[in-house]
Amino acid sequence: MENLIREALSLFNVHLTGRHILALAAYERELLEWNQKFNLTAIRDVESIRTKHFLDSFSCVQAWKANPPLRLVDVGTGAGFPGIPLKILYPAMQLTLVESVGKKAKFCQHIVEMLGLEHVCVIHTRAEDLGRKAEHRESYDWAVARAVANLNVLSEYLLPLVKVNGTVLAQKGESGPAEAQSAEKAMKLLGGKLRKLIPVNLPGVADDRFLVLVDKVAATPPKYPRAAGMATKMPL
Repeated sequence: MENLIREALSLFNVHLTGRHILALAAYERELLEWNQKFNLTAIRDVESIRTKHFLDSFSCVQAWKANPPLRLVDVGTGAGFPGIPLKILYPAMQLTLVESVGKKAKFCQHIVEMLGLEHVCVIHTRAEDLGRKAEHRESYDWAVARAVANLNVLSEYLLPLVKVNGTVLAQKGESGPAEAQSAEKAMKLLGGKLRKLIPVNLPGVADDRFLVLVDKVAATPPKYPRAAGMATKMPL
């Protein structure tokens, strides 16, 4: 874990304490164990988990610097990334994890209970269904997603969940800049405006990575998100 501590600090100015490390070590152990039974993630060795899951999750800190989210929704969280590592860093944050695959949602619930994380809600549903529920619609100050869908589709999943003046954060690979450009029309339609892209460097990872930040500048029209599956079939 020494490398993780050093790199979190040098790359993202994240100070990992003993409490953080204990939680991350337990998380890592359970992930390796569950992965043998259920295919939760393609990343299966310790080094890759620390770099491509933990460090990659911590990279989000560059988006908000000293002003972390009060309420964060992580859509398509999979085995809990980036939401759970961020919750470990910010215990006071209210976190909603959204996952449509049952075994992954179950794993997230297991980790939340095992680590005793408070104010975390794991919801086994699709993003489009959540975005139409009054108690979730336009109620988060940040929405995050990692490798869930193309940005014009992802905008329809995330922007309805974020309150006006909130922010969408999409973790993207090398296609990030091109996707951001081609999704600007969809963003505008949904009340969003592209703010900027932040390049992310992970040790030993050659691919370019980006944080795409989209500000919510106006309310999302009531007809969005459309019914489940429509955003992928007919992207805005």
